[in-house]
Amino acid sequence: MPEKASITSSELGTLWLTYQEKTMILRMLEYFIAKADDEKAKDIMTNLYEEIEMYVGKIVQIYEEEGAVIPVGYTAQDVNKDVPKLYDNGFDIMFVRLLKEISMGLHSLNMTMTFREDINLLFEDLTAITQKYFRICSQYLLEKGLLVRTPYVSMPKSVEFIKDNSYLGGVALNPFSQKRTLNTVEVSHLHKAIESNLTGLQLIFGFGQCANDVEVKKFFHEGAELAKGIIKELSEVMIQTNLPIPQTPGGNPTRSTVAPFSDKLMMYCTSLFCSFSMGSNSLGTAFSLRNDLPAKNTIFMKDIFEYAHKGGKIMIKNGWMEEPPQMEERGT
Repeated sequence: MPEKASITSSELGTLWLTYQEKTMILRMLEYFIAKADDEKAKDIMTNLYEEIEMYVGKIVQIYEEEGAVIPVGYTAQDVNKDVPKLYDNGFDIMFVRLLKEISMGLHSLNMTMTFREDINLLFEDLTAITQKYFRICSQYLLEKGLLVRTPYVSMPKSVEFIKDNSYLGGVALNPFSQKRTLNTVEVSHLHKAIESNLTGLQLIFGFGQCANDVEVKKFFHEGAELAKGIIKELSEVMIQTNLPIPQTPGGNPTRSTVAPFSDKLMMYCTSLFCSFSMGSNSLGTAFSLRNDLPAKNTIFMKDIFEYAHKGGKIMIKNGWMEEPPQMEERGT
């Protein structure tokens, strides 16, 4: 028996996806670290960079041991640290925090598709790192007044059960139907969706003003309009229940029009955020019992999918979309 089993197709695929994501994060961190004015933010990002770099090295080692070609991912050619700041202070940690949200979901899913102990432990370690830095980033942003908590609520004094179907009220096809007050689970998903889209909107505003390719620039502007539409619709739901909506108190794009990242990297980053948004909307749909909310989320998912698909075509056209490892062609 060999000391280690060969890696499976799912293990190769999850390692490939992780390499793409982590090399992108490393390149972006290199720029944000170089431009950081706040020493605490700089320390957070530097420590995260060192931990991620180590695990990228472990992925490379596994590939080499298996005789597999190393993916290209994102390299020094995809970042320029010598250009002016593209975002105000605070955005760097807001962005890292959102990336950690995405990574938590990815690593947990990847662990369910791995069998070899060393690969399973790799994703287990990455999950722990991700959770640690999500917490650190959250505390930093709270201290700086850059993270808005969800609304407070009176504590329940008794357990209640749903008595009839009117609880599902709020059918999208009937705008005059009575809509009940949102429950705390629904508010959680609405608040998170607005918060994530606000950060994504700032990110894509910056991308749009510095992208080199005209078609890419137009794509980012379309993405900004899509994010604004989602924020507006979800905010109106919160307002109808007399709830405060999340605001972004800082981290806005500067006036710089010089790109710190390649169009290839910015397109991939946007694609990653689209995938995260579709997943979040799916969860929001699954856990919302008021009929109008899943209806909205379904439309959002359709729009986001079509937008991401358009981005995929642009990446293919420009030779920016690296192909995942393929299964063998087998004749019938």
